[in-house]
Parts: sequence; C-alpha cells; structure tokens
Amino acid sequence: MNKGISQKRAALITGGAERLGKASALKLADMGYDIALHFNTSAKNAISTSEEIKKQGVGCEIFAGNLGSEAETSHLLSKAQASFPHLNTLINNASVFSPSQFKNEEIKDFSVNFDINLKAPYILMNQFAKTIKKGQIINFLDTNIAKNKITHFSYLLSKKTLLDLTKLAAVDLAPSIRVNAIAPGLILPPKGKDDAFLNERAKDIPLKHKGKITNITQTIEFLIHNDFLTGQVVFVDGGEHLI
Repeated sequence: MNKGISQKRAALITGGAERLGKASALKLADMGYDIALHFNTSAKNAISTSEEIKKQGVGCEIFAGNLGSEAETSHLLSKAQASFPHLNTLINNASVFSPSQFKNEEIKDFSVNFDINLKAPYILMNQFAKTIKKGQIINFLDTNIAKNKITHFSYLLSKKTLLDLTKLAAVDLAPSIRVNAIAPGLILPPKGKDDAFLNERAKDIPLKHKGKITNITQTIEFLIHNDFLTGQVVFVDGGEHLI
C-alpha cells in the first residue's frame, strides 16, 4: 500500500462494484483511502469488491441506491459520511449508456440519462460542497463530449452537460474543493462486446491501440496528488477526441 496519503481519508465512488468504478475503488484503497462503495443492482459484485478492498488494510462499506431516484440519491452522501466522517473525495462514475437518436427517442430516454448521468452527480456534488471543508471531486465523462455523435443522443447530451457542471463547480467551490474530470476512450468494451471490438476501432485513433484500466487509475492518482489542478478534463483516449 502507498503510505503517501494519510489513511484518515475516504472516498465515495458511485457505481463502484465493477468495471472502471471497481478499478477506481481498488486504486484509492491502495492509496490508503477508506471506501464508501455505491452500487445499484450489482450486489454480488459489490460484496466481492468490498472484500478485495478490505484485504488492502482499509475500511469499506457498501451502499445500495438507485441514482435514478432523487430520494435515494439525496441520502447517499450522508450515509457514507456516517460511516466515514473523514470523507473528502467524491467520484461520480455511475452512468447509463444506451443507444438513442433524437428524432426517435421518448422523454423517458432523456429522463433516465439525465437523472443518473447529471442530476445524481449534481445532488452529490451539492451535498459534498455543503459538508466537506476540503476535498475533491472527480467526474467521469466520455471522450465523445468533444464530438457531436448522435447514436447515443441523450447519453452524450448528459455527459456534455456534466462537463459544464464540472467547470462551473470548479470555479464556485474553489479554493476548498477541487473539481476535475476524466474522459475515457477505448478502455473497456461495452457490455456485449469484447476486446476485438476495441482493437478494430483503435485502428482509427491516433495512438492505434486500445487503453488499459491502469491508464485510468494512473490519472486518478495524478489528479488527487496535483493540488494545482481544478476544472480540468483529462482525455484518456489515445487521442481519439482530436479527430
């Protein structure tokens, strides 16, 4: 374990049971953070991840909650703080990702994407700002925020808006709270796809290869340690956003 950071710190990670959320949780645990691990339907994975985290010598509690529900989201941060009063980091990782096009989608598609991808981070960031004297927030975006792809219309719109929230909050919450974001590219395949899918797509990006989960966790560590960064978006995407 990296002892460079005091163990009297804790992080709340939404969607922390699997994929990039799990990787983020394990990285922060390795850095000495206690972990408040949120999940919605992945209870089995949440329990398994929490056991991995505890093996690193830090505390971990799991918290179930539907981020599509304003009521459930509104109670999440206070529950995490009750378990970990030294909470000082919030990572908004959870999101929904489903194909939709503007001319064909219904208002429910818009609502689901904005409730989980934008409203939930907004609520958590707002509550965090009211109760944390000094800390930081990291939001997960998407490399496609730099483009105008229409295959996942409401999803991308919600992530573009979360980008603006990141920047506005960085100004409003400074200097006590830093707010940054990570925009991943070809790191993990969408559900139902495999690495062959990513490898084929990677042929069209500048660095010509897919990324690794460690590329994300290295970025988390960088953002946490660099105390002169706020309002920044790190595109971990092999240059995909440039083309």
